[in-house]
Amino acid sequence: MGRSGSGSGTGTGTTKDAQALFQSLRSAYVATPNNLKIIDLYIVFAIVTAIIQVVYMAVVGSFPFNSFLSGVLSCVGTAVLAVSLRIQVNKDNKEFKDLPPERAFADFVLCNLVLHLVIMNFLG
Repeated sequence: MGRSGSGSGTGTGTTKDAQALFQSLRSAYVATPNNLKIIDLYIVFAIVTAIIQVVYMAVVGSFPFNSFLSGVLSCVGTAVLAVSLRIQVNKDNKEFKDLPPERAFADFVLCNLVLHLVIMNFLG
């Protein structure tokens, strides 16, 4: 019986810890600059689009499998490139402090162009 009581206490403590963690993350994210929040939203959009494509393939089927792979790889590749852009544009990152944001964005656009050219070639 002692285990049951301590288990529920641990569950409540875990819930409070999780709430405290989310609260601290939320308060830290409020201080994030708007340009990084926009990039974060773009990353979330790309990942959600990839998940929707995977669910669609699971429900309907994957007849044109190249199209499915191209779509998912396009979303994931774009998200990875956006994460790279976010890392380079972040002012708190000391490693890229000498890199101007315009250069980072130009790299992002060029790499996206190459990525999508490869994906269009993969489609056939």
